[in-house]
This record gives sequence, C-alpha cells and structure tokens, in this order.
Amino acid sequence: MQAIEVKNLLEAKLADTQVEVEGEGCNFQLNLIGDELAALSPVKRQQQVYAHLNPWIADGSIHAVTMKFFSRADWAARS
Repeated sequence: MQAIEVKNLLEAKLADTQVEVEGEGCNFQLNLIGDELAALSPVKRQQQVYAHLNPWIADGSIHAVTMKFFSRADWAARS
C-alpha cells in the first residue's frame, strides 16, 4: 500500500480531517489534523482511524501505524 492511498482513504472516511502520511510499504506514520478528532480521548481517536484501516491490517498490506493528532490551531502553530 502506498502513502497516498492511506491518505486518500482516511480523508474520504474522516470528515474535516487533513491527513499527512509518511512511510512506505506496510509501515506508516500519520499526522491527523482536525478539531473533531483532536477533541476525542486518545483511545477514541485511534478507534476511529483503525476502524477504517483494519481490512488492510488484517490482510498484511499495513503492518505498523503510528499516529499523532492535532487540532487545526496546533498544526498551524507548528509552522
């Protein structure tokens, strides 16, 4: 699976969320930028993302995922 595929999949499924993906093959690092996700508890955030990635994790297309969550303001402040 390619990083752009992960990005497109998650952005299509997670409304109002910008997804930045690094990595290749089956290991990805995700930065998820969106106020709705950032407002959730850490467990709920991960559940939201894994719900969409589980088919690819199950078939081995994705092996490892790390995630960081940012509100839009926090992401803008990083620049």
